[in-house]
Amino acid sequence: MTIRVLIVDDSRFICKRIREILEQESDFKVVGVALNGKQAVQMAVQLEPDVITMDIEMPVMDGISAVKKIMAECPTAILMFSALTHRGAQSTLDALSAGAIDFLPKQLDEIDGNVERAKHILRRRVRMVAMQAKRVRSKTAPLAINTNKNAQLTAPITVKPSRAAYSNGKTELLVIVASTGGPVAIQAVLTQLSAHCAFPILVVQHMPQNFTKSFAERLNQLCDVNVKEAIDGDVLKAGDVLLAPGGMQMELAVISGKRVVKISAKQQGQIYSPCADITLSSIAKAFSANVLTVVLTGMGADGVKGATVLKGKGFPIWAQDEASSTIYGMPKAIVDANIADRVYSLDEIANQFKKLR
Repeated sequence: MTIRVLIVDDSRFICKRIREILEQESDFKVVGVALNGKQAVQMAVQLEPDVITMDIEMPVMDGISAVKKIMAECPTAILMFSALTHRGAQSTLDALSAGAIDFLPKQLDEIDGNVERAKHILRRRVRMVAMQAKRVRSKTAPLAINTNKNAQLTAPITVKPSRAAYSNGKTELLVIVASTGGPVAIQAVLTQLSAHCAFPILVVQHMPQNFTKSFAERLNQLCDVNVKEAIDGDVLKAGDVLLAPGGMQMELAVISGKRVVKISAKQQGQIYSPCADITLSSIAKAFSANVLTVVLTGMGADGVKGATVLKGKGFPIWAQDEASSTIYGMPKAIVDANIADRVYSLDEIANQFKKLR
């Protein structure tokens, strides 16, 4: 299958570079190049590409505005290129909320220090986004983020009989892990938690450094619970959400009778930072009961090893269903490993969060 790509960037050099990288392999065909957002909207309608690679900062019309118009007029799978800065993170989060599927750093050396490996990652991510092209085109609008806590959220769900139950019905810790598509999904479910939430929450979202701080700030503005990027030594508190910092690892430890977060640098050989498997495995050592783990949308299988450890202690595991996942990778790995107690749509997870105590 040939993947038809529209490249959007105000730099002709960048456009040429992306074209060269993609067309090094025969399954890519660049069908057009747009130098601003307005051109991108027009060419998206005319050319109907499978994937659009979109810059954010452009003249005439910026990338975020272009994403909104494209998703309204001709929904298309979009991969954003972002600067790894605070401003770049804010803009990228806006683009994801508008309907973009994924993002990558704009400079090759920021994707990976090895240029050839960076090229491979770029092509792989475009392929991954292309897999969602048919699904995106079937939508009339990007995923709505419902922040109305009184709204009735209903959706078909597939339920597997639970083999793990709380000892007293009380949640002591909620853990959420996600990757591609996670920022929108996490926002959708966390906004359903009450300000009187009686348990702490840990979140592991695959993101680069600088992005997680901006993401935490955004969530804190939208949620009733308190959200912050975790720092070494943070103590778990009811109603507080600690987001694993990008480029680092987050573990849980018990020190002087208190459960605290330990933040450490990524070690050689570790693929993900933050890594869900590392966080979940540490939780199994710090808790003896009543931990709920929820695995949301994402590429790959990070989380399945750690969730298996938690499952072995009798802790319940929920997975997002395929229909509502941007990328059905991480939750699929949980289902395929036969450790999912519940398989819920995103709306139903949000609805279930309102019932947690």
